[in-house]
Amino acid sequence: MPISKSRPWLLLAGPLIVIAGLLLYPIVRVTVLSFQRYNLREVISGHPVGIGFDNYKQIFSGAPGLPASYLWKTILPNTVVFAALAVFCTIVLGTLVALLLLNVGSKVRALIIGSILIAWAIPAVSDTYVWTWIFAPDDGVVKHLLEGLGLIGPEGHNWFTDRWSFYAIVLLNVVHHSFPFVAVTLFAGMLTVPTELHEAAKIDGASAWRRFWSVTMPLLRPVFAVVTILSTIWDFKVFTQIYLMPGGDGSNPDVFNLGVWSYVSSINQTKYGLGSAIAVLLTLVLLAITLAYLRLMFREDETG
Repeated sequence: MPISKSRPWLLLAGPLIVIAGLLLYPIVRVTVLSFQRYNLREVISGHPVGIGFDNYKQIFSGAPGLPASYLWKTILPNTVVFAALAVFCTIVLGTLVALLLLNVGSKVRALIIGSILIAWAIPAVSDTYVWTWIFAPDDGVVKHLLEGLGLIGPEGHNWFTDRWSFYAIVLLNVVHHSFPFVAVTLFAGMLTVPTELHEAAKIDGASAWRRFWSVTMPLLRPVFAVVTILSTIWDFKVFTQIYLMPGGDGSNPDVFNLGVWSYVSSINQTKYGLGSAIAVLLTLVLLAITLAYLRLMFREDETG
């Protein structure tokens, strides 16, 4: 009996409806809230007030108690520049580890994979507290190391008050937690590259660097595209690694990114409309960057 073409879609209809509801309803709800004044008073009364684009005007012109340039000079650099650095460092370190796995014995390879997967499996909360302890101003590992080298005094140094040192620690945290996924994924992709191509390139006198760029990289471009896009999404949405560090929970607005600013505005300050508008802005920025990267990848494939 021939199978109707519509039958597979009928079988998938239920799960697709559930997934659409789980994804679309929050997006629609947050978008609607972003055009409303929905503070604690409105939550209690149950009657939000429509205010048009006022929440977005606050974001771009300066929310109460914040300078007008807060979005441009603090939030966007903390979000976009940090994400770019984190993605770059994660991809580079993951690629180097993948190449290392490709050139070691099976026992050493198993040991390395097991070790890095432990770092990947550790929850971001635990990982953040470990890095906070390492850089603790009073008795952290870095403090004792630098004091022993005579670089700082016994009073120590608070790395979390300065915006740049704060984000340097966050960068170490995020890259340490993210590179194992990239390394294992790229290593799996490298195993599919025919060895004959590398052997032919080696006979032609190509160096290891040239073989990677001319043989491995073109064949693994789709894999690199996937890990880059996923890393971009994850690093744009970094929240735990910032919020749980000293000052990241609201006491130091200089270290906020879009995700933390949205959370602090909504939960700490009960400005749910403003927090929703910030969340919508984060989604739009992330969508624009992802689409631009995909367009660049497709253009390279067409010209290639």
